[in-house]
Amino acid sequence: MAGPRKRRAAAGDVATNRQASWRYNLLERFECGIVLTGTEVKSLRASGAQLKDSYALIRDGELWLIGCYIAPYAPANRANHDPERDRKLLLHRREIDRLIGKTRERGLTLVPTRIYFSGPNAKVELALARGKDRYDKREAIRKREVQREVERELHAAR
Repeated sequence: MAGPRKRRAAAGDVATNRQASWRYNLLERFECGIVLTGTEVKSLRASGAQLKDSYALIRDGELWLIGCYIAPYAPANRANHDPERDRKLLLHRREIDRLIGKTRERGLTLVPTRIYFSGPNAKVELALARGKDRYDKREAIRKREVQREVERELHAAR
């Protein structure tokens, strides 16, 4: 059985959470819209965002992005946004209900993996994830080292 494919930063990506695949086993991915102010959109277009320690939470039947840093937009001085405010995510009701059931399972969480633009709209890719144990991380390192060795041997044989 093949493992999940690795995703690199695509050309349209504003921010990626590269730590997510290291810290978690990513089980399922969702595309969400995000509610932003004008200065946040301008800052995102200038690639000013970080997802490293952010996560999504379901609060009062709504999906929220917590801990995402979107840098202040320099030309907006006084009318700027709070860089670390909670932002509402847009998803269909049936998908949110399904996520409520899944996140009640022990050890499952919602982790944002990337922010990107789809046409004029900013989107967030969320992953339903289970935290990795220390053993799993060592195993991932071991697999990566073996894969590198195989690639070196194949390249040397050419």
